[in-house]
Amino acid sequence: MFSRAIKVAIALIAPARQVKTRAMDQPPNPDFLDDITGALDWWRTAGVDCDFLDEPVEWLAAPEGEEPAPVERRRPPPRPDPEAPPPVARLDPGSLPQGLEAFASWWMTEPLLCEGGPAARVPPQGRPGADLMVVVEEPEAQDIDTLLSGSHGKLLDAILSAFGTDRHNVYLASALPRHTPGADWEAMNERGLGQVLAHHIGLVAPKRLFVLGGNVLPLIGHESPHRPAMLRTFNHVDRQIPLLASWALPALLTQPRAKPVLWRAWLEWTAG
Repeated sequence: MFSRAIKVAIALIAPARQVKTRAMDQPPNPDFLDDITGALDWWRTAGVDCDFLDEPVEWLAAPEGEEPAPVERRRPPPRPDPEAPPPVARLDPGSLPQGLEAFASWWMTEPLLCEGGPAARVPPQGRPGADLMVVVEEPEAQDIDTLLSGSHGKLLDAILSAFGTDRHNVYLASALPRHTPGADWEAMNERGLGQVLAHHIGLVAPKRLFVLGGNVLPLIGHESPHRPAMLRTFNHVDRQIPLLASWALPALLTQPRAKPVLWRAWLEWTAG
């Protein structure tokens, strides 16, 4: 707008003065310059002290005929959030023991398996190559040396008796090494607990796998059971193990109608 004001001032003053120049080096008329200065001072007094254009102008535009150089825009690295939780420490699959006896010792001492150190951990029990491996979610609160020594264990003993066996002829293990109320199963899986359980099953090499608890199945690649019992197959390396899945023992204790469903699933499972 300021340059437009100069043009307007020249347009208004020039006809009155009838200024005509014959050459570029002809000295300007002092009165003419005074008139222009006065016009500009008038605009400044009115508050117009900048030059405005109706159309935007690219000051950094490349010369005509040249392509503009690409502008590399770098975002600053994100600042760490002081309130963010620390990254989950993962178990190294290569560090898992390769023998069942060594695994049992490692199960009782490995700090990454659960919070709280090795206290109150309960070992698995049984022999490798068992006809049936039973996996529950966790030990009972009162367990010390023996897995499932309370009411959950009594229910399991009754189930195994109906199946025609007992806990001395099966391999009994838990997905967690200690009783953990409100366990974060998703975080446990991220930590690598599913790989540990699959490795454990591989070391035992049972003929059949009986899983009790909906939190166990996602660890080994299956959905939680929506029915009291369902048949699945556990794939491990180069072999497949028939799998019977059911609700956790606490749920079976409070749902008597689930027991006949589990019994029929067992008969179907073992009929072949």
